[in-house]
This record gives sequence, C-alpha cells and structure tokens, in this order.
Amino acid sequence: MSEPTNFLYPFIDAEEDDPESLLADLAASAQAKAAESLALRRSTLDANADLLERAAAEMARRFAAGGRLFTFGNGGSCTDSTTLARLFARPPLGSPLPAWSLTADQAIVTALGNDVGFELVFARQLIARAKDGDIAIAMSTSGSSPNLLAALAEARRRGLYTVGFAGYDGGAFANDPNVDACFVVRSQSVHRIQESQALLGYRLWSTVHERLRDEGAA
Repeated sequence: MSEPTNFLYPFIDAEEDDPESLLADLAASAQAKAAESLALRRSTLDANADLLERAAAEMARRFAAGGRLFTFGNGGSCTDSTTLARLFARPPLGSPLPAWSLTADQAIVTALGNDVGFELVFARQLIARAKDGDIAIAMSTSGSSPNLLAALAEARRRGLYTVGFAGYDGGAFANDPNVDACFVVRSQSVHRIQESQALLGYRLWSTVHERLRDEGAA
C-alpha cells in the first residue's frame, strides 16, 4: 500500500539502485521546494503590502495608547502564534510590547477544554483578560477553526482590533465581519502556508515598530 506521504518524495520508492542518482533527486526536490517557498513568500508580501501597512498603523496606535496583543492558534499555528507573541514581547531589537499567547498556559487551556469545551478555550480567556483597545491575532492554515472564530467574535464584542492569518482562499476568515484584517497565503500546501505566515508576522512586527518609532520621533 502506498504511504500517504509518498507524494513528497516519490522517487524514494522507485527502487533506485544508484545512490548518487538518489542524492541528486533529493537535492533537486529540496531546491524545488525552496524555490516554491521563496516565490510564494514574495508574492504573499506583495499581495498583502497595503493591508500590512494599515494593520500595523492601527496596531501601533493601540500599543501607544496602552493596548495589548493576544495571539492564538491550533497545532502548528499554535507554535507560530506563540512565536509571534514572543517576537513582540521579547524583540531582538527595539522596545518590548505587551503580548501574550493564549496557548502558552497548559493548565488554563486544558481546564477550559475540559470544563467548557475546546471551542471556547480562547474566547473565555479573552473574556477574562481582554479590554477595549487591545489586539487579537488568530493564526490558522484553514481560516475556519471554530474556536478561532468564536474567539474573534468575542474579541470584536470587546472592542479589540482583530487580525486573521489564513491559507488556501482565506476560509471563513476572509468574509467574517469579526475580522478587521485578513492576511491570506494563497497556497494548497500547509508547509508553504506556514512559512509565508511566519514572514508576514515578522513583517507586521517590524512595521509596527517602525510606526511607533516614527510617532515617537514626531
């Protein structure tokens, strides 16, 4: 039976007897994936350039007024959202900004998942912690996770500026009135989507800092 991951490296099961040929196939595959990732990241930044500027301006305005950032996601997007929160809170340069990942506390996540249901693990944290003027960033490859949509709806009710990261065609995020800014990575590959989302997050952070620096100088 064919393994479900054979599409990634089909030549491995081709009974290749020549190790040099196999190594050449592996190298060519890695180079093709790197080229695909680079092209997608460039096109994603270009497609979202104006939105990045607008979102960064609003986030900078809210940070300057005392706002805080909350990030959240599931699976691989959980780790990406945590990385993004840490980038704002503990930046390699510039001033730290108040930012937290709602996935970071295992006790809170598991307690809420057990007591009120996984669909509300992020929304209930926002009820307890968020206030008008804060910022919420939901990261997803599908853009349609029920617990993220519930959290974004709660964030909107509480006066937060809401940002969604999604792949494919944007999923439910793309047309959700509870999402102020939706960054879409138009790819069918989860790997490529998350690589481009990481760059979008970094660019968003750097642009927010540029805005804050410019406003401070003014």
